Amino acid sequence: MLRSMGFRLVSAALKEGRVTPTELCQRCLSLIKSTSFLNAYVTVAEETALKQAEESEKRYRRGQPLGVLDGIPIAVKDNFNTAGIETTCASNMLKGYISPYNATVVQKLLDQGAVLLGKTNLDEFAMGSGSTDGIFGPVRNPWSYSRQYKEKTPPKSSSENEESDWVITGGSSGGSAAAVSSFTCFVALGSDTGGSTRNPAAHCGVVGLKPTYGLISRHGLIPLVNSMDVPGILTRCVDDAAVVLGSLAGHDPKDATTIQDTFKPFELPNLIDVRKLCIGIPKEYHAPGLSSEILALWSKAADLFKDAGAKVIEVSLPHTRYSIVCYHVLCTAEVASNMARFDGLEYGHRADMNKSTESMYAATRREGFNDVVRGRILSGNYFLLKQNYENYFIKAQKVRRLIANDFVKVFGSGVDILLTPTTLSDAVPYMEFIKEDNRTRSAQDDILTQAANMAGLPAISIPTALSKRGLPVGLQFIGHSFQEKQLLTVAKWFEKQVKFPMIQLEEVKRHDCSVFQHQKSVSFL
Repeated sequence: MLRSMGFRLVSAALKEGRVTPTELCQRCLSLIKSTSFLNAYVTVAEETALKQAEESEKRYRRGQPLGVLDGIPIAVKDNFNTAGIETTCASNMLKGYISPYNATVVQKLLDQGAVLLGKTNLDEFAMGSGSTDGIFGPVRNPWSYSRQYKEKTPPKSSSENEESDWVITGGSSGGSAAAVSSFTCFVALGSDTGGSTRNPAAHCGVVGLKPTYGLISRHGLIPLVNSMDVPGILTRCVDDAAVVLGSLAGHDPKDATTIQDTFKPFELPNLIDVRKLCIGIPKEYHAPGLSSEILALWSKAADLFKDAGAKVIEVSLPHTRYSIVCYHVLCTAEVASNMARFDGLEYGHRADMNKSTESMYAATRREGFNDVVRGRILSGNYFLLKQNYENYFIKAQKVRRLIANDFVKVFGSGVDILLTPTTLSDAVPYMEFIKEDNRTRSAQDDILTQAANMAGLPAISIPTALSKRGLPVGLQFIGHSFQEKQLLTVAKWFEKQVKFPMIQLEEVKRHDCSVFQHQKSVSFL
């Protein structure tokens, strides 16, 4: 039986003929149907996926697979362009839009023989931290249906159980995180502007990698904040994330912000010595609202490194306290600029309004965008007004530089990796989450993740333990710019130490999917 922890083992089974790409694809498609209540996928490209699996099968028969990703089922967040498959950004504005080209990252995965199962759910235009605000409805966290959670949650009456018992995935890449967590695919692409890959990874118990800005092409990723957006990688183990990174990284002539240097894919060592490492613990990440449970876990993780011989020191990133306000100003300003392209003239929704061009613009945007998107456009345009530009936008850019310099100073002082929490708490129930508006929730949920985006640094969330409620908790590692190998090596060492337990999902067990079986692990707590 194959372990679900890594697609490299599945790749080996494909080579040995123990399973065929078509069988693997069919099993994943079957699982997507049986877990459709999670609402992780907005489009399932069954016909296309089976054709791709068939082509992969032919290559394996000839003994000429394209690489370790050949025949591996993947999913892609619905804000990446996919030729021939609808790309909606979970918005009425783009409902029915089919791109004429693939995003560079999607094309690279397809060129490696990966099988694209479909597009995953998100907050509208990736604006949110719960994956609850898109037109397709909220994504449900697979752990809501796990034995671990059910055993720790007191039973409720049947009437309130259905509506209030399930917890959110985090966002905005919640569909991708849920897809990986529920075994419907082995790899999923997300996007990360302020934590949108790492946040749902932490809540869904999977690995979420945000690479250095410029390492992976943004071409074909529908932009939110050009200066911070990065394609993110969601997998079930660190080794898989390293393989996918190796396939995606490098210069793209279609994206001027990508690095010019050739990227050399790397394999992570199995024997890792952390004794020469210096791990920094930023005191400012002990943020208001941080749960005592996560604080204890953070402290325990630091002790793990200390006990293994690493140097662990407290460090200061003094401008962190200004980062969320700074992020909000810069984010909305760029959103206002980016959303201007959706005017009803070139693509997407167009309102049936013939009075004037201006009235058509207004009606199109009113009908096409939800309140969250319209609110961010309004905020951004306010900050960009001539009388406000210096006081808000320029000032925020200066603060952003100070935040980036904090990281430069800390890493320059000999610190190799920073260890922080990813989220303030474990996943909250949906009914509790929607009591607060999107902006308030995003400000709370992005507080520990968005600084890495503003500094352009690589960061990864690693599932660490289950909370007292039986839900995943993740911790974040932040590394030096373009030092993904060191970051992922440390993350792999930590992953091995904590032995995060596998989700026991009854829906999966009802399917005889030996390809997804996994040996039990000891919990970290």
